[in-house]
Amino acid sequence: MRVSVSWLREYVDVPADAEQVDAALVRMGLEVEEIVDLRATVTGPLVVGRVEKITELTGFKKPIRHCLVDVGEEAPRSIVCGATNFAEGDRVVVALPGTVLPGGFAIGARKTYGHLSDGMICSGRELGISDDHAGIVVLPPDVTARPGEDARPAVGLDDIVVEVNITPDRGYCLSVRGIARELSHALGVPFRDPASRPAPAATDEPAYPVRVEDPKGCDRFYARLVRGIDPAAPSPEWMRRRLAHAGIRSISLAVDVTNYVMLELGQPMHAWDAGSLRGPLVVRRARPGERLTTLDGVDRALDPEDLVIADDTGPASLAAVMGGSTTEVSPSTVDVLLEAAHWDPVTVARTARRHKLPSEAAKRFERGVDPQVPPAATARAVELLVEYGGGTISPHVLDVNTVAPPKPVRLPADLPARTAGVAYPPERVVALLEEIGCAVQSDAGPDPRGSAGGVLVVTPPSWRPDLTDPADLVEEVIRLDGYEAVPSELPPAPPGNGLTPTQRRRRTVGRALAEAGYVETLSYPFVSESILDALGLPADDPRRPTVRLVNPLSEEEPALRTTLLPTLLATLRRNLGRGQRDLALYELGLVFHPRQGRDSAPPRMGVAHRPAEDELARAETFVPDQPWHVAVVLCGEIWPSGWWGAGRQACWADAVEAARIVLAAAGVPADRVSVRASALAPWHPGRCAEVRVDDTVVGHAGELHPQVCSALDLPRRTCAMELNLDAVPLPGIVPAPQFSTFPPALIDVALVVDAEVPAAEVQQALVSGAGELLESVRLFDVYESAQLGEGHKSLAYKLTFRAPDRTLTVEEAVAARDAAVAEAARRVGATLRGT
Repeated sequence: MRVSVSWLREYVDVPADAEQVDAALVRMGLEVEEIVDLRATVTGPLVVGRVEKITELTGFKKPIRHCLVDVGEEAPRSIVCGATNFAEGDRVVVALPGTVLPGGFAIGARKTYGHLSDGMICSGRELGISDDHAGIVVLPPDVTARPGEDARPAVGLDDIVVEVNITPDRGYCLSVRGIARELSHALGVPFRDPASRPAPAATDEPAYPVRVEDPKGCDRFYARLVRGIDPAAPSPEWMRRRLAHAGIRSISLAVDVTNYVMLELGQPMHAWDAGSLRGPLVVRRARPGERLTTLDGVDRALDPEDLVIADDTGPASLAAVMGGSTTEVSPSTVDVLLEAAHWDPVTVARTARRHKLPSEAAKRFERGVDPQVPPAATARAVELLVEYGGGTISPHVLDVNTVAPPKPVRLPADLPARTAGVAYPPERVVALLEEIGCAVQSDAGPDPRGSAGGVLVVTPPSWRPDLTDPADLVEEVIRLDGYEAVPSELPPAPPGNGLTPTQRRRRTVGRALAEAGYVETLSYPFVSESILDALGLPADDPRRPTVRLVNPLSEEEPALRTTLLPTLLATLRRNLGRGQRDLALYELGLVFHPRQGRDSAPPRMGVAHRPAEDELARAETFVPDQPWHVAVVLCGEIWPSGWWGAGRQACWADAVEAARIVLAAAGVPADRVSVRASALAPWHPGRCAEVRVDDTVVGHAGELHPQVCSALDLPRRTCAMELNLDAVPLPGIVPAPQFSTFPPALIDVALVVDAEVPAAEVQQALVSGAGELLESVRLFDVYESAQLGEGHKSLAYKLTFRAPDRTLTVEEAVAARDAAVAEAARRVGATLRGT
């Protein structure tokens, strides 16, 4: 909201110092974007000049004039000008040599078109006061400045323009009335309400027949008619100047008047060409198939939820958003119907977003407009239109009024003090609330929240639709008394027990993956349900049912994820698009699984008091299950290639190893972890492994299916792993490891098994058979050849034996090895290679 200080001074005594205005607005919680002193936008000698003589220069492609202009000096100045909208005797604005106009445009004397141009006659755009560049600024007769005097006051360049960022809950400040009221609170000076002017009430015969079929969408419709205006009458210069300062382009007198009143009182208005209306106006919802061409020239398909104003020909206006082209005020309009209505904020907001029409009217209506101001706004508009455009005011007035009175709010008198930690006596609370227009009564009954003080019954003013709860009134009391009075003290930190076991485990897992070379990513948990198709999840997959958001941030991603892979793979694809090729990413986060069999609606709980325990328990049954998952994705080279040799591409084994890293960091002993072949989307059925802790499947790892890689535009053989951390048991008390100082016995074993036998099962058999002397076992070679036979492979393991209290003999080590081989032979049919 941009407004000039001179306009504010009409309703509140504003100091001339811009810094004081800035500080006052900030004290009221309004964010000042910019304060522009217009006098500083043009530096140097900018004076009033009188055109003494004009000589038309010929022989050029465009009109050129040589002018002699009296600027208060002994001799008139010679100035060459291309504009033709002024005559001899007119007073103009002259920038003398040494003047610097907005944009750094410096004025100097130069010879052009065969004559000396000793200055410049300025247009509105050159002065930065309007967009008009078709002609120069001609001062009206009511400006008394003489030649040679400073021209800044004559064109409004002696003013200060303030730009304030208005938050959605402070819609009443989208007007001069609202900002002036806030300044009166901040400065402690009287406020002169521009909406206090008298306005006529409804008459038996309306100004124009109007029927409101949707009183919920439009609870007030006020209208008056002005006949016989001069369609060519220009808007007064002061009005065009104030509109320009606010960033609104001057169009015509009738339209400028409605825009001016909107800025002044915060009430958007619409000017109808009464001569183009056909039949009575009807306020209703749009019907299926109806269309409307709005003032911006766009033909729009209307939605049945849109509020429209229609006549006998159909919709004539998109109510509260933008008028229609068939009834707009034109250069031939002589009868103007002025409308000021009050519309439902939610309906207006949805219509504006549906049609992508963020108009100035819609911006105010969706934030809340004073429903009692339409009569005063219309009276102000009629007054301006008749004063500057002539015409006759119709004695008839239309006022369809079904506005409900504001609802009282019960406020414990001591609630502001308890909230802010500042002593606010009850009489101070009452005085501050009455200052903003509230009606306050005392309730002698006890405080329902157990407070020792009484309860105030507060009725908010009509222009504050945001005051609906006690917390809103508390905020007003604190704001008006001054935020600086609230002590800035940190509350004492209560002693705690530190991190929970699950929190420590998540941190440990994240640290372990980072140390292994993975980079953590953080993603929003919102996904499109179509991504589940791209992952190839079957219809009966438990990850298919999703929790849909009622009001998602993006309509394209309305669901909460049931697996980390969609968001993690999207991050992988984004990095690939930025030129990265070798990637190893991980994410720790929540997934969401809806509760099954919940057909009823969850309980609706207010914020006035704590819900009952049974309400909380019932609401908890609707909360989706939210286990913590950890996932990794890999592509490209794990070991980089270079002059030192060939690198190594990421493969399914790296994903499995990531699962082992996670489980080891989570405190799961290696002998409780097993990996088996499996098949689960989105992994490749032949390169997918399920990861088990004891007999519980906690996740899967491997290479993604080629169709998934193709659908998501990922490199071939991209690998991934995902584990359910909540399914992994928490470790108990871990004893400190004991280290033996005796030398180990190292024995290599090569076993021949069937090709389909997993190496993990062979390793488990070796561990089980070797007994307590086995310290570690590691697979170091896999060999297949015709010598082994069709369907067989050789697995070579390095066994490390060690005793805690002695050096092992050869016989003890060999006996332990033989026991391990025997167990492998019993479980998987393994035989020693070469026997």
